[in-house]
Amino acid sequence: MEIGIKSGSPEKQRGACVVAGIFDHRKPSLAAEIIDQASGGHLSAILRRGDMDGKPGSTLLLHDVPGMLCERVLLVGLGKEREFRDKQYRDTVRGVVRLLADTGIAEATLYLTDLPVKKRNLSWAVEQAVIVAEEAMYRFDRMKSKPEETSKQLRKLTLAVPRRGELAMGEAAAARGQAVAAGMKLTRDLGNLPGNICTPSYLAEQARAMAEEMGIGIQILERAAIEKLGMGSFLSVARGSDEPPRFIVLEYRGGEKKQKPVVLVGKGITFDSGGISLKPGAEMDEMKYDMCGAASVLGAMRAAAELKLPLNVVGLIPTCENMPSGRANKPGDVVTSLSGQTIEVLNTDAEGRLILCDALTYAERFEPACVVDIATLTGACIIALGHVASGLLANHDGLARELLHAGDEACDRCWQLPLWDDYAEQLKSNFADMANIGGRPAGTITAAAFLAKFAQKYDWAHLDIAGTAWKSGKDKGGTGRPVPLLVHFLAKRAEKASG
Repeated sequence: MEIGIKSGSPEKQRGACVVAGIFDHRKPSLAAEIIDQASGGHLSAILRRGDMDGKPGSTLLLHDVPGMLCERVLLVGLGKEREFRDKQYRDTVRGVVRLLADTGIAEATLYLTDLPVKKRNLSWAVEQAVIVAEEAMYRFDRMKSKPEETSKQLRKLTLAVPRRGELAMGEAAAARGQAVAAGMKLTRDLGNLPGNICTPSYLAEQARAMAEEMGIGIQILERAAIEKLGMGSFLSVARGSDEPPRFIVLEYRGGEKKQKPVVLVGKGITFDSGGISLKPGAEMDEMKYDMCGAASVLGAMRAAAELKLPLNVVGLIPTCENMPSGRANKPGDVVTSLSGQTIEVLNTDAEGRLILCDALTYAERFEPACVVDIATLTGACIIALGHVASGLLANHDGLARELLHAGDEACDRCWQLPLWDDYAEQLKSNFADMANIGGRPAGTITAAAFLAKFAQKYDWAHLDIAGTAWKSGKDKGGTGRPVPLLVHFLAKRAEKASG
């Protein structure tokens, strides 16, 4: 979909459709007022008749409105003006884009970006409109023998800004939105692929293709090289599968050579059966999404490269399957990590932390400015936070605040949980340096407490995206989160580095 930025009065816009908002109690937005004046009170008459009351989600499509150069005017209900916030704005844009596509309108100009959203500015509104519009138009049908054919497609969306002097700002915001949306699409596409297609080898090759396209350095380590490094914890998980593991190392060098990099670490379990500690069969198909942490690293790095952020970013992705076999980890096994610390495997379904811990140790060689790992790690996080916020834990409060702020700006929020030393007591083992689980209480926190043992030499944060990386039910599919959060985090870091 083509995205454009334009200034100018709505009655002067040519094309298929102009979109304007109506607040509750039939109160027109500024753009709707201008249309009403240009039409000689045509909108006022319609509102008085009660055809549009401004309730959230309500719409009214008008043809041949007097005084307008466009073919149609779409009025959309905004709800109460004082309650019009982030969610209402995003929901409005999403609903409009879907309606335009369903109606067969090929192009439209939106006069929604200048609506008053509390604590938000024009730049935010444009960026979010682009992201939400691309999300609404996303389709994944590549695995169907006969993809649904439709001539109804929104080909061009123009976002209006109030003044000509704001065109450059709007274009920059739209470019950010498109970069984030492209990163999210990559992440969603990879997550939506089935496990028999998106294997560790396939994920590595897709990472290579993205890296070569975007000018990012890449190294892909196979089993022998991983063994030589001494990643015994990672390899213990990979042993149970016939699919060979891969360790993907990406380096985007946008900053000065001496600048310490931000390291992103993504969990890449391309299918998680639970291993010997086998998961229940119901909804096990969704365990193809257990590589969404890895996919989000690829999506975020793609966006960083597209935006040419003046920042050095390293991406580390350990990827394998977790399968039951005669070679698989058994409950009670003890494995040795790259750090030299030993781990008693009490539950083979707590495998994500076993591959991440070796990647966190590997990150030390980059002398990072900070490290953020992203993982669909614990079902406990879904119980705690549902599908709204990602879980955040960190050994550095300043880094945690950066991520919280980035999530708020990106409408991709996270919530910080405590990481006190007390929780590490649950990981004690009689037979190794630590156990890989700490029991049912505080499962999300003890998982992070485990990872923290391998991240003591740098500032580190952990994002548990088990509840936010995909949706179940009729809307089943990857969400692309937390790519928006990560891109905003990296962009702010880049701004500070260059400032």
